[in-house]
Amino acid sequence: ENQSDGRMSFLKSSNYVSLVFFLQLTLSITSFTNVTRDRFSYEIVQNEYLVMFHRYMPPSDHAAVLKQVIGEMGWTLKVRNNPAWFLPSDFALINVDQQEHIQTLRKSSIVKGVFAERKITQTLKNIENEMNPLPEDLPNNIWFRNQTGKMFTKEVDVAEFDDPFGRSARRLHASFHEQVPELLHANLLWESKYSGTSVKVAVFDTGLRHNHPHFKNIKEITNWTSEDSSDDGLGHGTFVAGVIASQSECLGLAPDSDMYIFKVFTGKRVSYTSWFLDAFNFAIHREVDVLNLSIGGPDFLDQPFVEKVNEMTANNIVVVSAIGNDGPLYGTLNNPADQPDVIGVGGINFSDGLAYFSSRGMTTWELPEGYGRVKPDLLAYGQSMMGSRIKGGCQMLSGTSVASPVVTGAVALLMSTVSEADRWKVNPASMKQVLIEGADRLPDSHIFEQGSGKLNLLNSYELLRTYQPRLSAVPRTLDLTQCPYMWPYCSQGMYHSAQPTVINVTLINGMGVSGEIVEPPRWSPSKNGERVEVSFAYPEMLWPWSGWLGIYLQVHENSSQWEGIAEGIISVLVESPAMRGETLPRRSQVNIPLRVHIIPTPPRNKRILWDQFHNLRYPAGYFPRDSLDVKDEPFDWNADHPHTNFQGLFRHLRQRGYFVEVLGKSFLCFNASNYGALLIMDAEEEFFPVEIAKLKKDVTETGLGVVVIADWFNVDVIKKLRFFDENSGKWWTPATGGANVPALNDLLADYGIALGSRIFQGEINNVFRNTTAFYDSGTSIIRFPQNGMLGSFWMTRGRILFELSNSFIHIYQRKASLYQSFSTSP
Repeated sequence: ENQSDGRMSFLKSSNYVSLVFFLQLTLSITSFTNVTRDRFSYEIVQNEYLVMFHRYMPPSDHAAVLKQVIGEMGWTLKVRNNPAWFLPSDFALINVDQQEHIQTLRKSSIVKGVFAERKITQTLKNIENEMNPLPEDLPNNIWFRNQTGKMFTKEVDVAEFDDPFGRSARRLHASFHEQVPELLHANLLWESKYSGTSVKVAVFDTGLRHNHPHFKNIKEITNWTSEDSSDDGLGHGTFVAGVIASQSECLGLAPDSDMYIFKVFTGKRVSYTSWFLDAFNFAIHREVDVLNLSIGGPDFLDQPFVEKVNEMTANNIVVVSAIGNDGPLYGTLNNPADQPDVIGVGGINFSDGLAYFSSRGMTTWELPEGYGRVKPDLLAYGQSMMGSRIKGGCQMLSGTSVASPVVTGAVALLMSTVSEADRWKVNPASMKQVLIEGADRLPDSHIFEQGSGKLNLLNSYELLRTYQPRLSAVPRTLDLTQCPYMWPYCSQGMYHSAQPTVINVTLINGMGVSGEIVEPPRWSPSKNGERVEVSFAYPEMLWPWSGWLGIYLQVHENSSQWEGIAEGIISVLVESPAMRGETLPRRSQVNIPLRVHIIPTPPRNKRILWDQFHNLRYPAGYFPRDSLDVKDEPFDWNADHPHTNFQGLFRHLRQRGYFVEVLGKSFLCFNASNYGALLIMDAEEEFFPVEIAKLKKDVTETGLGVVVIADWFNVDVIKKLRFFDENSGKWWTPATGGANVPALNDLLADYGIALGSRIFQGEINNVFRNTTAFYDSGTSIIRFPQNGMLGSFWMTRGRILFELSNSFIHIYQRKASLYQSFSTSP
C-alpha cells in the first residue's frame, strides 16, 4: 500500500502507455497475545461413502435398493447405531472396495448423489487474548491462520470465573454489571410470564450432563457419536446450552424452553458428516422449533450439508448459526450461516463494538461474475460471555459460537410469546424479519460487518406482536450516500460509462416456504430518478423462505457532466400458496427506496478497472493459499475482491483520488478508452487468446496502462500440494499456484516480460519510501525489456522457497535481489 501512490503516478498522463508491474506483498501478522482459536485437521474416511437418495425409505430397505444398482459384491452397508436407527432416512453409509460402484451409483435414477464420508478433528491453539483485544487501527490487510473444517465449534477462549459478578467480571464488562438477559431486558418478558415455555430448542454440540444443576427442562439428550456417554467432556456444549436456557448463576434467555441436546462431537472434538445428517433427520422427526449450530466452514458447495440445512428450514425449523471467527478479514463468512434461510450471527463486545474476531461479509457464492449478499444478518454479545460449566458454576468464553446461542435464546423467548395454537404461523422467515428489523444499527460499522445491527429483543417482540405475513428485503433501503453503513457503495459516486453498480438484495418471504415473483420488478423514478438506468436479475421461485434480486445501476448518458442526488422506488411482487384456513394465494409487494449520488464522469487518468473475472477460489476448485506458510489451511477461500480481502488497497486508492470499478466479465467487455489502467490482481484464471489480443490493442492503440500483481507459481510445489479426493476417486492437483503465472506470462509475452518459478519470502526495503514490508511467497521477474524501467527491492532477512525431493528447502540469502538482470531471455 505504501508504494501505490508513487507508482500510480505513471497513470497521470492519459497518453503515456504504461505497463506497471507489482509482485505480491502480504503483511503477515500471525500472533499478538494469547487467545484460543480452533484448529482442524480434515480427512476423508477411506472407502466410506454417503449415498443420498431422492426419497426417504426405511433403513431395512437400503440394502435391497443398493443391491439392485451395484449387486452384492464389493461393498458393505454400515449400520448406524444411533437414536434414529428406526426412522426412514434419505441416505445410506457404505464401505466400498470396488471404486466402479461409485460411478454406477451416481448414474442411478434413485440416487441423488454420492459423497465421501468426512472426519473432522478439532484442536485448540492460543493466539490471542480476549482480555486484551487487538487495536482498532490495525492494517486492513492482515490475516490470521484459520481453518477449512466443515463442522466445528467456534470457541475462542476459556477463562473460568466462579463469581460472575466479581471484580474480574466487572473489569471485563466495563460499566455493565448485569448478565446478558438483563442487558437485553429479557427480564421484562419473564415478568409477563414469557420464558420459552413449550418451545423446542435443539443444540448440536458436545453434549450435556443429565443432572446438570442449571437446567430443569432437558427433554432429551441423544448421542450421535461413537462414544458411550452423551455427557459433555469439553464444556462447549454445556456453555452454549446455558446461554440459551440456564436457570441459575449464569442465566440463559429462555430458561423454561424444552431443550433437546444432540451430542455430535466426541470428547476428542471429532465428528463425521453422517452423524450430522442423522441428527438433522432426527431433529425434523422431533419437530423442534429452533436449532443452534455453533459450527461452520468455508465449503458452501458441500451439497449434503447445505441441502440438509435447507430441508431443516423448509420444515419450519428456525436455524441459527455462528458466522465465523475469521475476522478481522473480510469475505470470511462460514457456512451454513451464509445461507439465505439461516440466521447468521456475528459478535460484539459489551461496549457494543464489533468483535475483532467476528467474520465479515460479503458472501462469496456469487463471485466472480456477480456480487455478494449481506451477511451477517445481525450481531449479539459474543466477547467475554459468561456461561455454564460442565458440573455447575460459570466460565467465560468468546466467539461467534457464543453469540449464536444468544440469538437462539432470543428466538425461543420470542416464540413463547405466541400462543401454542398460533405458533405454526411463526416461521424461519418471519422470525428473521422481526429480528433484523428490530435490530439497532452500530454507528461505526458498515453493512457487511454488522448486517442489520445489534439484537434488540424488545423491538423484535413488538414487531412480532403485530406481525402480518409479508415480503421484505435486505437491505430495506438502498441509500448509497449513507456512510459508513453503506460502504463500499457510499465511498464512490456513480457516473456515466462506469461498470454497472451491482447490489444483491435478499428477499425474505414470510408468507410461505415457497414463492413466485409474479411480474418483473419495477423501477419508479422520483427526484432525478430518470438519470439512473436500472435493470434486474432474479429467480422465478423463492425457496426456502427466501430468494435474491440483482439490481444493476448505471448513469444515463445525458448526466455525464451532472452532479446531484437521484431517487426512486424499486418494487417486487411475490405470490405464495394459501396457508391453513385460506382459499386465495398470498401476495405481498416490497418497495425498496433507492438513493444514489451522481457525479460528473472522472477523467480517464483517474479511473482504474479491477479485473475480477480472472479471480477464482475454493470451493469452486482447488486453489492453494497465496502464502505457503499457512500450513493448516490449504485452500484459498477468501475470494479476492476489492471489497473483501483487498479492501485495504481499495480504500487506499480511493483516498488518493482514484475511482475503482469492478470488471466481472472478460476483457472483451470494456472500453479501454475510459480507463487509465487495468488492475490484474492475483489472477488464477487463464486468459483467452482473444482477450490477450484485445488487451494488446488497448495498450498500444488507446494508451491503457496495465498493473499486474502476482505471487508464487512452482510446478514441484503444486505437485506436493495435491491430495486424493474420495468424492471423485481422483487425485486433486491445484489448478494453479498462488497466481497463474503461466497465464500471466502468456498475457505479458508481447511486452517482453516474464515471471519465474522461484518463490521468495522475507523482509524487503522500499526504495520509494523509507519503509519495509514483508514479501510473502512471491515470484520474481526473470525477463524485462532493455529500455524498461524496473524498480528493485532488497530482501534483508529472506529466503528462497522451492521444492526439492519431499521437503521444502529454505535457502537464506542475506541480500537477495527480487529480480534478475535486464535479460531478454527467460
